[in-house]
Amino acid sequence: MSETPFPETGPQDDDLAPAKNISAGLAPPARLSGPIPWVIAILIALVVIAAAGGLSLRNLAQNARADLADAVTVQIIEADEEARTVQAQAAAKALGAHPLVTTVRVVPEDELQELLEPWLGRGAASENVPIPALIDVELIRRASGDELAQLQSALDAALEPMGGTARVDAQSQWLRPVYDALSALQYLALALIILVSLATAAAVWLASRNAFINHRETVEIVHLLGGTDKQVTRMFERSVIQEAAFGALIGLLLGLGAVWLLGQQFASLDSGMVGGGGLRMLDWAIIAAIPVGGVCLALITGRITIGYALRSML
Repeated sequence: MSETPFPETGPQDDDLAPAKNISAGLAPPARLSGPIPWVIAILIALVVIAAAGGLSLRNLAQNARADLADAVTVQIIEADEEARTVQAQAAAKALGAHPLVTTVRVVPEDELQELLEPWLGRGAASENVPIPALIDVELIRRASGDELAQLQSALDAALEPMGGTARVDAQSQWLRPVYDALSALQYLALALIILVSLATAAAVWLASRNAFINHRETVEIVHLLGGTDKQVTRMFERSVIQEAAFGALIGLLLGLGAVWLLGQQFASLDSGMVGGGGLRMLDWAIIAAIPVGGVCLALITGRITIGYALRSML
């Protein structure tokens, strides 16, 4: 006589099949023509542009500091041209003998006139406009305040017998207002990135919340059939990922196009300082990671939104 096995208790796979089938159709397929992917695309494009601008400004400031940190300029103000030339040569000789100095270059007067002509016009070449002698000095490293004072003392000792005076200016001090402005723009770019990230999270939150409200009755049916909150959340997450990925890709392409156009405009300036703001490989890697971060932000926001909505149903 064979024993008849007792039926197993608990939900069977066939019992949960309706719940899985209903949950599979719970969230509507991602509509790439809807507003959310395009909103995300615009926001990601703004983040790409802001990040590229901030990274470019950082590179520009770093290169400028590196080029000018170990350089000083010496000015010799003397109305008499012959005396000015003699004093410039004496100052160059004194600077060349200093252990902190590597190279000394007396800027030719023709070059100074070309530099001043955009501001003074043809009067820059007039004898009625005395042009100070300039000496470009390269140092072995960035000089401290005491070391600059030593250079000034050496110049004073060399020019005092001639009745001349010289002034030592650290080139990095001239551009300190520019450095401060670049730093402020970098912080502005960072603030813009944070604000746009919050706007992206808010857009995903609203979309997920509205989708859940529209399918609230279906969610209740799935729960009655034995479906879990995890299954419900997963279906909403799939829709969020699809729309966010599409929007992030379009936003990356739009942002890169804008960055390329801006780069062409700045490159046409043919300025050495502007050229120092080019993006490096690490910068491009950071920009490429922005869409991935946008999708992750959308996923986390959607998961939190759906989880909170499910808890509010209990």
